[in-house]
Amino acid sequence: MISRRRFTQAFAATLAATSLAGCSSQQAALSPAPPPTNDLRSGSGKNTSLSPVKQIRAGVLSIGYVEFGPATGPAVVLLHGWPYDPHSYVDVGPLLEAAGYRVVIPYLRGFGPTTFLSKDTVRNAQQSAVALDVIALMDALEIDKAILGGFDWGVRTAGIIGALWPERAKALVAVSGYGINDLKANLQPLGPAAEYGWWYQYYFATQRGVLGYGQNRHDFNKLIWKIVSPNWNFDDATYERTAASFSNPDHVDIVIHNYRWRMSLAPGEPQYDVYEEKLAMAPAIAVPTITIGSDFDGATADGNAYRDKFTGRYEHRIFTGIGHNVPQEAPQAFAQAVIDVDHF
Repeated sequence: MISRRRFTQAFAATLAATSLAGCSSQQAALSPAPPPTNDLRSGSGKNTSLSPVKQIRAGVLSIGYVEFGPATGPAVVLLHGWPYDPHSYVDVGPLLEAAGYRVVIPYLRGFGPTTFLSKDTVRNAQQSAVALDVIALMDALEIDKAILGGFDWGVRTAGIIGALWPERAKALVAVSGYGINDLKANLQPLGPAAEYGWWYQYYFATQRGVLGYGQNRHDFNKLIWKIVSPNWNFDDATYERTAASFSNPDHVDIVIHNYRWRMSLAPGEPQYDVYEEKLAMAPAIAVPTITIGSDFDGATADGNAYRDKFTGRYEHRIFTGIGHNVPQEAPQAFAQAVIDVDHF
């Protein structure tokens, strides 16, 4: 989930530099965090592979996930967005493992090895459906409560769990803050320059966009990476490790539905109405939270725009020079936020 204003700010910054054509007791026993560093990008790219993928039936899905750390450690569930996958946490996982945490990183519906159990299930990506996938995964893994961290679709999902099922969330690390969708607000137009930055949403609203994304998802998503993280000099191998997840047979349907649903151009499913009605009220989140702003967030990087949505113990951090994929670009600082919020 990339907000219209945030994407526009990142888009404009990229255009200025280049053309698009180029583009408890248990807690006390935990190990200390790595020492802080002035270089937010320190440790990025240190690891190139995840732990072996595991598979488990959860809700309507067979969910693929990777795991770091001891099964008895405090649970952390880390959530990616679009167009990303668990490799966004490839350097975060080992850091939290070293600190004694059990880290679970699922592939969201439509990504990598996560598949639907039935061909008849609607390929629905509305926000409450994705959040319930994570609840189902936690149930299947017998995780009663976890620290939840995420960015993009992942921060929205973590926030929904924090708001609607706070008994399942010990704490949150929320990149870009409060990500719960407001469908009515999404119907309101922005200024011309802002709308220009939201080009791909309108592309996805057309049949041409469906065909184009299906045919060109590899290069399309690489372009998005460049736009939203203009100062991240990732290499081709780094991108290819994630791009493999876009070959999921449901990937295009899930991505298209997500953005069309957000524009009220595609329906959700009635079994989720009760949750969406609650989310439409923009509920506050009372669990302890650290929010993170980055260059991608532009004018909202200071966190003031959403400060009142978090009513529990709270802290905001700004990662200057970092783009949208915060955990992969600044893994040590992200891991530190998880450790710190655990001790709130």
